[in-house]
Amino acid sequence: MYFLILLEQILFWGGLSVFLVSLAMYAGRTKDYKSLLMFWQPTIEFSPKEFKINRAGMTMMIVGLVLRLAVNFIA
Repeated sequence: MYFLILLEQILFWGGLSVFLVSLAMYAGRTKDYKSLLMFWQPTIEFSPKEFKINRAGMTMMIVGLVLRLAVNFIA
């Protein structure tokens, strides 16, 4: 059980850092900081590499959250 709790933390925080790296890559490429601040408007146009990294980070965070829910309901 402790392994799942540790895995959940690693997935969530690792996913968050991967997600932030993709945003930093976008900001470094375009210098469009306004789009990062207004995240509710779909103005960000990722390159294919940035998009894949972004989705990988989001997937890791979602898996971490699902794992947390599963561990809390199992225990």
